[in-house]
Amino acid sequence: MRILLKNANVFNGKENKLYKGMNILIDNNLIVKITKSSDIKSDKGIDIKGMTLIPGLIDAHTHVSGAAQVDLYQDRLPESYINISSGKALEEMLMRGFTSTRDAGGADYGLSLALENKIIRGPRLFASSKALSQTSGHGDFRLRTSGIYEGTHTTKCGSSISIICDGVDSVRKIAREQLRNGASQLKIMAAGGVASPTDRVVNLQFSEEEIKAVVEEAGNAGTYVMAHVYTPEGIMRCVRLGVRSIEHGTLINDEAARLVRSNNAFVVPTLSVHNIIYEKGETLGFPKESLLKLREIVERSFESIRIARKNKVELGFGTDLLGSLMEYQLHEFTLRAKGGETPFETLNSATYVNSKLLKMEGRIGVISEGAFADIVAIKGNPLQDISIMLDYKQNMPLIIKNGEIVKKL
Repeated sequence: MRILLKNANVFNGKENKLYKGMNILIDNNLIVKITKSSDIKSDKGIDIKGMTLIPGLIDAHTHVSGAAQVDLYQDRLPESYINISSGKALEEMLMRGFTSTRDAGGADYGLSLALENKIIRGPRLFASSKALSQTSGHGDFRLRTSGIYEGTHTTKCGSSISIICDGVDSVRKIAREQLRNGASQLKIMAAGGVASPTDRVVNLQFSEEEIKAVVEEAGNAGTYVMAHVYTPEGIMRCVRLGVRSIEHGTLINDEAARLVRSNNAFVVPTLSVHNIIYEKGETLGFPKESLLKLREIVERSFESIRIARKNKVELGFGTDLLGSLMEYQLHEFTLRAKGGETPFETLNSATYVNSKLLKMEGRIGVISEGAFADIVAIKGNPLQDISIMLDYKQNMPLIIKNGEIVKKL
């Protein structure tokens, strides 16, 4: 079907401007023409009436299998419940204007297949399958009273998002297993974190040889590694070892930022998860030990954006929210503004920059001829007032993913 979107103001994802009075022709799942001419044949015309069209949003750090509850310790939850919650979360993301998402641990081939066959609706999914964690690493959610396992790896880590592996041979095998299971990229827990019960944020995790092995396996498969890490030491270590995508990076300093930039790596800040859990976590039963670890992260989160921007780091856009807090996904836009970003910089991160991060430049995250037809209509101009993104039910009257209208005017 050929759909014509008429009388639109277009933000293309790349430039800090609106192209006014434009018409966009969609043929099946592609944008085939962008023009001011109205003399175009189509099967269906939609008058946008001067609203702003933006590329479908991309969240580059989600955990859809973490939708069931705020706490990632999930041993008490049936797998079927986790999977059903994941499907619901994906559809809700789509209705917020996110037409693509990179899952940072938990989502697998089954969810991708369900989306492909339209059993569930949701964003285009770039799944990591299980995130790799060392014993007592950020992906090890077992209680301290849990018994010691025998062997070099185990799926019994207390959570759906990760798998524990130790030693170069085990890391290689588990990395290959994630690729076999359809992983678009590999995720490692390269340092301590907030949600994990038995490590500290400043911990370095995995040996250099283990990280090199994952990077090599990803490269052999034509993809890359993303790494959970906060501190400058951890960031620089990962980048020097070939990691392409730094997740969180909240304690970054100038030296680390310059190294990221010189190695053409990316940083994906996740202000939402830290700030919103710090604000609401106690009432939701988030573990007290994790809330204590959050204080410094929250205090530094906005400064990390300023440091990265000053050093011209490529900043992606991610949220990392869990459970009921996923409803705050769009709050990342206003939180990034508190870090000094302009509306354009944040929108550019959530569209074009993320497309480069996902190795999908020119295909998603842009409104341009030849790109997939992922388009969201916004009432108002988000380049002037980014806060209008928050009221998505009112201000996003039209959502198109891959040429399909999923929310109608």
